[in-house]
Amino acid sequence: MGRKCQLTGKKANNAFAVSHSHRRTKRLQEANLQTKRIWWAEGNRWVKLKLSTKALKTLNSQSLQVLAKAAGINLNKL
Repeated sequence: MGRKCQLTGKKANNAFAVSHSHRRTKRLQEANLQTKRIWWAEGNRWVKLKLSTKALKTLNSQSLQVLAKAAGINLNKL
């Protein structure tokens, strides 16, 4: 599945690590992903998802069903 948020699609970003002498080396800026069990009220069960912290904050204001539909995820198969 990889290091990618299942709801928002956030993933790693290519960037440079810049030293004091301004030497630039490539590095990855990883997304802050958490594996969480979230209660899905419409399905009356728990669903395990790998989410970014931004998606977790969004779940407080919107339902899981709405976000999954926007992301194109079928919660019945999880």
